[in-house]
Amino acid sequence: MSTGSIAGVILAGGRSRRMGGRDKSLETLAGVPLIAHVIERVRQQVDSLVLSVEQPAEQLKVFGLPQVVDPVPGHHGPLGGLLSALRHFSDRYPWVLLAPCDAPFLPGDLGSKLLAGALDSALPGAIAVYRGELQPTFSIWHRSLLPQIERAVGAEGLGGFKQLLRELRVAECAWRADDRSVTPPPFFNVNDHATLEEAGLWLRRVAEEPLPCSA
Repeated sequence: MSTGSIAGVILAGGRSRRMGGRDKSLETLAGVPLIAHVIERVRQQVDSLVLSVEQPAEQLKVFGLPQVVDPVPGHHGPLGGLLSALRHFSDRYPWVLLAPCDAPFLPGDLGSKLLAGALDSALPGAIAVYRGELQPTFSIWHRSLLPQIERAVGAEGLGGFKQLLRELRVAECAWRADDRSVTPPPFFNVNDHATLEEAGLWLRRVAEEPLPCSA
């Protein structure tokens, strides 16, 4: 299985029901849109980056990234976004890194660690595991899976990963938990106004952390 370069896709097509229907990717965190934090972290880990959207959105154009549209009319979950990205990149990049738009603290080594896990296991994908729980929207996928993902979305009508992962073997890459009070959980998701406020508190804790002494 080829190593090659990694492309990235940020899932930005959710309905944001717990945000009152507002696009949560554009909610402000530390003075900038939530999705901007994610773009900054993912961009450093990939060679090309796109946004996965239900429909092209004028307000997302400011980030200067291509928008790939869900392959099935109507919201179809993260699998639809993965399928669109695999189709978009399949002739140029062997691997696609998947991340959600609401994870401002995602690991800086997410792509490299997932890729290493997939290659070491000789498997066509890898998923992050944190505190014993699978985090399937933090994952990497090889382009050889495109036909299987197409069947899952098109023929089987799947939107999420649960059923797919019963049929598909991928590597599971565990992240060590850091319980320091100033370290944000790496897979923290902003789902509503309460978690958006909590994310802001984490950022303030990091900013206020005292610098270590130096000789």
